[in-house]
Amino acid sequence: MLSIGFIHTTGQALPEHTGGRRRPRAFASTGIDVMNFCSACGNPVSQKIPEGDNMVRFVCATCTVIHYHNPKIVAGCIPEWNDRILLCRRAIEPKSGLWTFPAGFMEIGESTEQAAIRETAEEAQAEVALTSLHSVLSLPHIGQVYLVFIGKMRTERFGAGTESLDVRLFHPSEIPWDQIAFTVVREALRRYVDDLAKGEMTLHVASIPGSLAKPRLEDDRS
Repeated sequence: MLSIGFIHTTGQALPEHTGGRRRPRAFASTGIDVMNFCSACGNPVSQKIPEGDNMVRFVCATCTVIHYHNPKIVAGCIPEWNDRILLCRRAIEPKSGLWTFPAGFMEIGESTEQAAIRETAEEAQAEVALTSLHSVLSLPHIGQVYLVFIGKMRTERFGAGTESLDVRLFHPSEIPWDQIAFTVVREALRRYVDDLAKGEMTLHVASIPGSLAKPRLEDDRS
């Protein structure tokens, strides 16, 4: 099954679109880092809509290079062992001391599956075999897309990696909801627990507006 939705609160305006594409906006209003100098020639860049385009880009007036900033992919995993899942208590900011499932930015040269497996090994010292893609959650306000997989732990061995203070197995009824690090992680876990209750796993596709996800808190995940 496929579940598609838009997470929003009452009165939350949905993104405006023109001809199927988002209206041009200045980068300063999106929470995405601003570019000041051209990486090709070192001269200042400005924000403008290039000819033939309808999106705001960083453009160098000196060498005419157009710099395209695209969303980053974050790959994560909900590791399962029998009737429990493995969560990590973060040792780094943002949200140090709070809980999450293993997740982080993809590296060049690896697939989304490889990234999820690597992050699980790095943060939880656990080996997993991925069984399915569970959630695709977009955070347009910070230019990130989360791909959350479900994985079966190969053994019961796990431990805290350098980015984790603690790693524990939780029954779904024991998940510390008030201590979950990020909105996007909470939303993925909520959908996972709901699917368990229904007895059927569903692929969830949704977007999380900035006002709900609190811009910048999800940024700089590693």
